[in-house]
Amino acid sequence: QVQFVESGGGLVQPGGSLRLSCAASRRIFDFYGMAWYRQAPGKQREWVAEITLGESTNYADSVKGRFTISRDNAKSTVYLQLNRLSPEDTAVYYCNRDRAMGPSDWGQGTQVTVSS
Repeated sequence: QVQFVESGGGLVQPGGSLRLSCAASRRIFDFYGMAWYRQAPGKQREWVAEITLGESTNYADSVKGRFTISRDNAKSTVYLQLNRLSPEDTAVYYCNRDRAMGPSDWGQGTQVTVSS
């Protein structure tokens, strides 16, 4: 069963913006905090941001002030707004459960490439 379907990635110039979406299975979305992670070429996957069931948010220092995570409970969807992108943000972005519960099976992710 597919648990996460990420979308919204693409090629963007430095300083640009993107909005990522993740449709999650209801059995996960309704019971867990959600998070975004990313994996850059040649690097380990890292946590980026998370949002609890109560909609409290936390961000990695590298994205704080530039990225915004949100969730739409009616749509079982979590979003990540990416602003002021830099080449260092180039990665495949994934959504999953938050750090407290730990990730379950990964989806395919969505590629974000920041380049001029």
